[in-house]
Amino acid sequence: MGIAGLLAIGFTAAFGTAMTAASTAAQAAATLPPVSEMMAERVMGDPKAPVTILDYSSMTCSHCANFHVNVLPKIKEAYIDTGKVKLVFRDFPFDQAALSASMLAHCAPPERYFPLTDVLFKSQPNWSRSSDPAKALAQYGKLAGMTQETIDACLANKELADAILNTRLTGQNQYKIEATPTFILNDGKARIEGAQSFEEFSKEIDKLLK
Repeated sequence: MGIAGLLAIGFTAAFGTAMTAASTAAQAAATLPPVSEMMAERVMGDPKAPVTILDYSSMTCSHCANFHVNVLPKIKEAYIDTGKVKLVFRDFPFDQAALSASMLAHCAPPERYFPLTDVLFKSQPNWSRSSDPAKALAQYGKLAGMTQETIDACLANKELADAILNTRLTGQNQYKIEATPTFILNDGKARIEGAQSFEEFSKEIDKLLK
């Protein structure tokens, strides 16, 4: 067989591999829910709870991680599990790694959203400081039951990225969010900013429960 024939075979094989990869990615993308569904409001607690906390956090923010790891469990035990408070997570990414982490969480099944965000905050130093955060995040996506193909399609979904960035823009415009974490209680009746203790949250929540 001549050189031309070998090149033709090589090109066909390479083209076939590329097409297979593209087809796999397309299939994975097709298995993702619509962006409107992935961006549906994630609520922790009773939707009818009298106090609503909007939690504006960036997944790479260390103070946000501190809240989720050390303060939120106490709020959950005292107020969320007792039906007094519901928490709504609002993405406010400050960098690409934070955006990728938020996208991954939204691509997970709804019942795994909060468990995955909890794990991501607890392991924040590991993946956020990685030389390849997307690759590091993929390991957590797999723990949440996603395949590599689905994860790749998720992190490449520009419509999802735009929707998350729009959430940040809405927070800036509606509640003047400038830093994370910022918590808006009952549509602005109370506001908590930065690294605050459980006692500070308890004081503001109790005022709204009176």
